[in-house]
Amino acid sequence: MENVSSILTLVIGLIVGIIVTGVIFIIVSKRSSKNAKKLIEDAKKEADKQKRDSLLELKEESFKLKQQTESEIKEKKLEIKQAEERLLGREKNLDKREEILQKRDLSLNEKENDLVAKTKSIQEKEEKMDALLKNELEQLEKISGYTKEKARTQIMARVEDDMSKEIADYIKDEMDKAKLEANEKAKQLIVNSMERYSDDVVSLQTVSTVDLPNDEMKGRLIGREGRNIRTIESITGVDLIIDDTPEAIVISSFDPLRREIAKITLDTLIKDGRIHPARIEEVYDKTVKDINNKITELGNKTTNDLGITKISPEILTLIGKLNFRTSYGQNALRHSIEVANLTGLLAAELGENVLLAKRAGLLHDIGKAIDFEVEGSHVEIGYDVAKKHREHSVVLDAISSHHGDTEAKSIIAVLVQVADTLSAARPGARNDSLENYIKRLEQLEEIGNSYEGVEKTYAMQAGREVRVVVKPDDIDDAQSYKIARDMKERIEKEMQYPGTIKITVIRETRAQEEAK
Repeated sequence: MENVSSILTLVIGLIVGIIVTGVIFIIVSKRSSKNAKKLIEDAKKEADKQKRDSLLELKEESFKLKQQTESEIKEKKLEIKQAEERLLGREKNLDKREEILQKRDLSLNEKENDLVAKTKSIQEKEEKMDALLKNELEQLEKISGYTKEKARTQIMARVEDDMSKEIADYIKDEMDKAKLEANEKAKQLIVNSMERYSDDVVSLQTVSTVDLPNDEMKGRLIGREGRNIRTIESITGVDLIIDDTPEAIVISSFDPLRREIAKITLDTLIKDGRIHPARIEEVYDKTVKDINNKITELGNKTTNDLGITKISPEILTLIGKLNFRTSYGQNALRHSIEVANLTGLLAAELGENVLLAKRAGLLHDIGKAIDFEVEGSHVEIGYDVAKKHREHSVVLDAISSHHGDTEAKSIIAVLVQVADTLSAARPGARNDSLENYIKRLEQLEEIGNSYEGVEKTYAMQAGREVRVVVKPDDIDDAQSYKIARDMKERIEKEMQYPGTIKITVIRETRAQEEAK
């Protein structure tokens, strides 16, 4: 029973709880509905308010935009109006200019017509003048007996003759003045320099002689079937002349360097006694090395003796090689040293840079050291080598101008020319072949005899002097000076010669009678 009552109590409690819960839910639902309605109403009110505010703002923006647009339209209208006014002003100006141009065209047309008329009038007058001049010339030709061309030729010939005499007289006077002022000074400078410098006269030939201990050595040098002599000649580039001369053989070559190497090689082989192709090549190689060292030593010694510094090793080697080069039998290195010393002395007399003058004199013939290896004249080769090693511009000037190929631009370059001429022209300095002497003599006499009024030309002192005898009746004193000067220019232009050539024109009047 107790259980049943408990169950009933529980069921009743559940039912009561459900009813209470339902009542509470209903109450809460009603309250939520009221709140929701209130929220919706508030939202509607807020939305209406925002709508009204947005409409107001939109109206304000629209009003502002309208005002701004109207302002811009007014400005644009104003600009357009101003532009129209400017265009109208320009049109007015253009109209004025067009009127002015039309007036100018009319004026120019009037002037052109006036010029045409004047030109026509001038042409008519010129035609009349030409006719008058032609008539006058015809009358003058009839009166004088000369045609226009003949009279012109005669006048030009007379003027040319007069001018030729005046020019010759002027040249003579100016030369006399120059000689009075410069001749003594130049002689003094050159004589002073030559007195302060002296050197041995050395003449090298194209052959060298090697002494032998006995004639048996000739056979050993020739070798079996000539193999030794062929080896020597092939590697040294010289010719061995083995003749009947007792205990001696001759080395022949135009190249002094080759002769020197061959001579030292033969001397070494003869002293050693071992002569066969392998030994010959071994001695030759050693000799070449020794000669190269000697060349370097010669270059250093030369520059040290002259007091010249800062020279590149390659140029030092070329300076040493000059010792084995010749020009007309004159040793090129000794010639260069002589020119350097003479140039330095002349520079000292004139107050120029002595060391630079010596440098220019020493290097003026540097191209001769390799002129057989490189194409071109020794002047061009020397200039390129010196320029490559950045030698002084005065040195380059002296190299390029010492034979007159270009005009000297500096005093030192002129001094190098003088010293080079002195070194080459002194007695015994150079050798020359008989053929060259004869050719020079014939060319000198041919140049002298080519002038009108020349009776005879004599080349003297192996071509160092030429004497021209003129006809006194055909040539006067002024023309004699002119012939001498013209010959000087032709000789310098057409001939090649060492040293200088003296030109003497002789005009002699002889009165002769024969008694019978």
